[in-house]
Amino acid sequence: MTFLLEILKLSIPALIVAVSSYYLIREMLDKQLQLQAQKIQQERQSTVAPLRMQAYERLSILVERMAISGIILRNTNDAMQANTMKIALFMAIQQEFEHNISQQVYVSEKLWQIITATRDDLFEFISLVSEKVPKDAPSKVFTDAIMAYHQQRGYDPIATAQMAIRREAASLF
Repeated sequence: MTFLLEILKLSIPALIVAVSSYYLIREMLDKQLQLQAQKIQQERQSTVAPLRMQAYERLSILVERMAISGIILRNTNDAMQANTMKIALFMAIQQEFEHNISQQVYVSEKLWQIITATRDDLFEFISLVSEKVPKDAPSKVFTDAIMAYHQQRGYDPIATAQMAIRREAASLF
């Protein structure tokens, strides 16, 4: 019996030390894992933030290049008829959009929806104006009509998209 008591006297403190050591080591390892996860997150942020900023810059250029006045200046051809000019404008807008489509990976879903809505609005606007101009009219008549109707619009989808880009880019800082 005394032998059993002696074993218990030695075993209980050893067991308490072992359990305490286990919990201390586990807590220390958990903190180290958390620190490593934070470090990895910071490294990821430092890598992704410049890419996101570059995406905002590219999308800003995209939206600016889709502006009515610029797209007309870059695609004006006096030898074209209105219908051909409409197709040329559509193609130019779509090419600009496709050239920057990969930027959607770096921006929010909401911002990308605004960018695509801007493109779609431009398509719709050009289509509506083309319905008011004869298809065989000179391209100058068509582009003048586009500019006239554009000045009468109550809103500017390009300005809305630019503001959304600036707002989201500012949220990085």
